[in-house]
Amino acid sequence: MIWVLTLVQLAVTLIMGAYFFRQLRSGRAAPPGVRRENAEEMEKLRKMRAVHLTEPLSEHVRPRTLRDIVGQEEGVRALLAILGGRNPQHVLIYGPPGIGKTCAARLALEAAKKSPGTPFRPDAPFIEMDATCVRFDERAIADPLIGSVHDPIYQGAGPLGVQGVPQPMPGAVTKAHGGVLFLDEIGEMHPIQMNKLLKVLEDRKVRFESAYYHPGDGNTPRYVHEVFRHGLPADFRLVGATTRSPEEIPPALRSRCMEVFFRALEPEEISRIAFEAAQRAECPMTEETAALTGQYAACGRDAVNMVQMAAGAAEMAGRKAIGRTDMEWVIAAGHYARRASGEAADADRVGAVHGLAVYGSHQGAVMEIEAAAEEGGGHVYVTGIVEEEEMTGGGRTLRRASSARVSAEMVEAALRRLGYLDGRTDVRIHFPGGMPVDGPSAGAAMAAAAVSALTGRPADGKTAVTGEIGLMGSIRPVGGVPEKIEAARRAGLKRVIVPRENGMERFREAGIRVILADTVQDVLKEMLLPACPAAAAPASPAQITDTLAAAPRG
Repeated sequence: MIWVLTLVQLAVTLIMGAYFFRQLRSGRAAPPGVRRENAEEMEKLRKMRAVHLTEPLSEHVRPRTLRDIVGQEEGVRALLAILGGRNPQHVLIYGPPGIGKTCAARLALEAAKKSPGTPFRPDAPFIEMDATCVRFDERAIADPLIGSVHDPIYQGAGPLGVQGVPQPMPGAVTKAHGGVLFLDEIGEMHPIQMNKLLKVLEDRKVRFESAYYHPGDGNTPRYVHEVFRHGLPADFRLVGATTRSPEEIPPALRSRCMEVFFRALEPEEISRIAFEAAQRAECPMTEETAALTGQYAACGRDAVNMVQMAAGAAEMAGRKAIGRTDMEWVIAAGHYARRASGEAADADRVGAVHGLAVYGSHQGAVMEIEAAAEEGGGHVYVTGIVEEEEMTGGGRTLRRASSARVSAEMVEAALRRLGYLDGRTDVRIHFPGGMPVDGPSAGAAMAAAAVSALTGRPADGKTAVTGEIGLMGSIRPVGGVPEKIEAARRAGLKRVIVPRENGMERFREAGIRVILADTVQDVLKEMLLPACPAAAAPASPAQITDTLAAAPRG
């Protein structure tokens, strides 16, 4: 009887073994129809990969070394200082589009790998993502940035899912472990994703949760237990790039990052990019044509696109070089607007002063300020500026008077206190072109222009001034002074007057004479020249008023 049971048991075992063996073979071997479709798709993919277009000029002229990045010497130096030391930090790069932020980050990592004491290994990855395109869902089914858990209830869970095992899927933060995660347009990231990213930056790891995970499940592989218990490593350095201003970036992110500012390119720098792009495109242009390109292109990317279009026009006409007429046609066809000239008039004029401002991506600019004295009641009027500004935050919107207009009120009070304004003379100050001037830094320039108009003394046309004016006539510090000094130098001016509290030793090497001022009197002493020879002595406000009153009207 025992041997009969043994035979039955053996038969059942053989039958079950044969069944599972056939199931295993059928699972591994695809049906004939599937195999045929797979072969067709592979052949189609092979043919597609065999087709290649020529490399776009934008790829061909991309900087290969940090020295190839035009116009960003200070920004590149700062980036290397942050990433290239023994303790690299997270960094945010501000700047307009098309000036080399992405290339600089990639090349800075390569340079950092070779610096002494660097924690970056030679194979440290550079993972690049566009923050505007990072998709995610609140159920954490898919999150290519942070990572997600593939629970067994979802389609395509695979063999582990069949066994009821949740599977952690690494995201870009884990793929960047030991290297750099570059997030372009980080200022556009969704707030939920931003908060997740901040948590990863703090912990340097990613933690996962799943209702389907059981610590005592014997079917769960060891590495899955390890991930759920201790998380996935995410020790990387974040490099975020944005075209937004620092005030628009969440403070929690800014507090964790160093900040680097890339500036907009000057016309001559864009001309250099265009000239070199034409050379690499094997359709050269003259320096004159390159200079024309620089006057209309807004950034390096614009210049390369214009060169590529002009080269195409030249080749269609049977020529091997880009002519001026080709570039003029591109400018007209693309509706490119001419950039304003950065040169400043250096003539000495009564009531005309060079002020300084910062706009856009921390780019300095020289602005003309005009003033004229007229009969009135002893007031200062300003035109050509922002009348009011709107601030939104905390669920409410506030409107306040422009701080430039407030500066005009301070100028009026200071000039009256210093004896330049009486009750019979007005001063009208104008910013030509209707510039959206805002900020208190134009106060010193407005005061100099007003006194020049009141006294008839011309202002030095080779000097620019910046600074906030106080009620008692003091000159207070302002922001953006290095950018303003550089703008004055590029405009061909010889001197710049800045508040003493903004003074730095590095200004000695700025290529322009920098004068430090404490009071309005210091500014007037440096800015105003003696009156015209026709006048026996500088006119006083009362004399100007009497002259205006005696003038015929009609």
